[in-house]
Amino acid sequence: LGRRLGGVDPRRPLPTLAARTLRAWWRRRPPAAAGPPGRPRVLLWPDTFTNHFSPRAGQAGVRVLEEAGYQVELPDRALCCGLTWISTGQLDTARRILRRTVDRLAPLVEAGERGTPLVGLEPSCLAVLRRDALELLGGDDPAAAAVARAASTLAEVLEGAPGWRPPDLGGVAVVAQPHCHQHAVLGWDADRDLLARAGCQVTAVGGCCGLAGNFGAERGHHDVSVAVAETALLPAVRAAGPDAVVLADGFSCRTQLDHLAGRRALHLAELLARPDRAR
Repeated sequence: LGRRLGGVDPRRPLPTLAARTLRAWWRRRPPAAAGPPGRPRVLLWPDTFTNHFSPRAGQAGVRVLEEAGYQVELPDRALCCGLTWISTGQLDTARRILRRTVDRLAPLVEAGERGTPLVGLEPSCLAVLRRDALELLGGDDPAAAAVARAASTLAEVLEGAPGWRPPDLGGVAVVAQPHCHQHAVLGWDADRDLLARAGCQVTAVGGCCGLAGNFGAERGHHDVSVAVAETALLPAVRAAGPDAVVLADGFSCRTQLDHLAGRRALHLAELLARPDRAR
């Protein structure tokens, strides 16, 4: 009944909520697991998708950042980027949500002599903080500007980690689906360079996955969503074969791959944290 009232296409399965959120896992984590004090800080942002649907990607992100020598922190309360309201045109609501979010994040990322990177694992949410917040709140808004400067992908932060080297993934074939917001806002060069340093044989898909947030789940959009996936992503995955690693940082992209190809795609953090899974 809920699916029908929500306008969800009957052919589209709904994603499953995780049994334990990333924030719940973080609160129960022993302090000693974070390593010795005095290391450079990074703020890991548990966006809604990562927190409630993909906490394993968040846990992997924590592990990789700590192995790279960082002291990882999380905001002390749940924060939203407002993407749902932006994508549905409810910009006044989005501004209110973003106002609360950037005002909370700005003091955290401005702490320290050089500031603190804000690592986002979900490209669509991170892109909001890097660009949309400036457009909605104003480029001269100090809190929005501070957060935009700090907003970083995992690969960008690891690229600047002194002495860190990626795990040896020599010979591993990777089909990578850069998220549309990575193409348009964040860039994927740091990810490509990191995978090359690890020794991966990377095929980067040039098209959209077709899910596009809630678009591909809505009644009347399913056939278009599948057709878009068939333009580049699904043929690339089929051509790579079952032994290739499928890499997708976007929750929508991973969901589409699960539904249409029956493949569990990994977030970059998961690949780096568990390189044995790639072999």
